[in-house]
Amino acid sequence: MPHTSPIQPIFAPDAIEAASLAIIDSEVPAPRPYDGPRWDVVRRLIHTTADFELLDLVRFSDGAIRAGIGAIEAGATIVTDTEMARCAIPARRLAPFGCAVRCFMNDPAVAAAAQAAGSTRAALAVDFALDLPGPLIFAIGNAPTALLRLLSRLDGGAPAPALVVGMPVGFVNAAQSKALLMTRADVPWIAVAGRKGGSALAGAAVNALAILAAARQAP
Repeated sequence: MPHTSPIQPIFAPDAIEAASLAIIDSEVPAPRPYDGPRWDVVRRLIHTTADFELLDLVRFSDGAIRAGIGAIEAGATIVTDTEMARCAIPARRLAPFGCAVRCFMNDPAVAAAAQAAGSTRAALAVDFALDLPGPLIFAIGNAPTALLRLLSRLDGGAPAPALVVGMPVGFVNAAQSKALLMTRADVPWIAVAGRKGGSALAGAAVNALAILAAARQAP
């Protein structure tokens, strides 16, 4: 049961993070619903939100962790559906691998295409992102229309990205779009079932994978 502990005299950022992760470990003792790298990802999501309900909501396709780490090690471009998610993924985590984080939401060409199509910028941004070279990781934390557009493009024969982080939040098509993603065997995915999600969670999932990738590179 979570409790309020006395104020701790910890001020260094790394020490605060380490203490937070230790508290999560103590409040979710082994055996846990997830183990190994999956727990590393789920723990990072809980750390971001302080929401232990995620223990019942996070889902992984087979090989999703391996696919995500491999894509980062290969210098993938991470495509986010919001500027908030883009800002949630610090360059310092990805720079050692030559990765970039892109968001097309404010691209004038995307806005024009969305207006012409009578669609959302989030959906049309997917089309622009799929034209990028190299491995792609889609981190979708806000817009179900982006996730639905990506799945539609895959049905139409578009090359599958290396990984889809599907965590759009909300009430209209959020749960439904993630449910569709979780039926897919043609693309690796990490998802949060139901209405919960958000840009911070999508970014945190990518950060967790980058941390795991960095740990593999450590001597």
